[in-house]
Amino acid sequence: MNQGPLLAALAVGMILGLFAFGGLWWTLRRGLASPNPALWFGLSALVRLAVVLTTFYYMALAGLPQVGLGLLGLLVGRFAVTRLLRSTAGSRACD
Repeated sequence: MNQGPLLAALAVGMILGLFAFGGLWWTLRRGLASPNPALWFGLSALVRLAVVLTTFYYMALAGLPQVGLGLLGLLVGRFAVTRLLRSTAGSRACD
């Protein structure tokens, strides 16, 4: 069995997780300091949701295993972002 498409789906899911949750962190930092935070939060949510849903739509055309591995990759990306941000916040607190 060719495992290339399955590994690609996992990698795409991880990139999506980094994009979605990294984008959420970036939006929080920019939006809270903005004079118009509703615009930041609304547009960011719309863009992140559109990218993730569109990508998963095309993964679904490839089959259910790709969707499952894409979701797993999305969770791995989420944990990577939270781990990275925790270590970054911890190092800033010590400065």
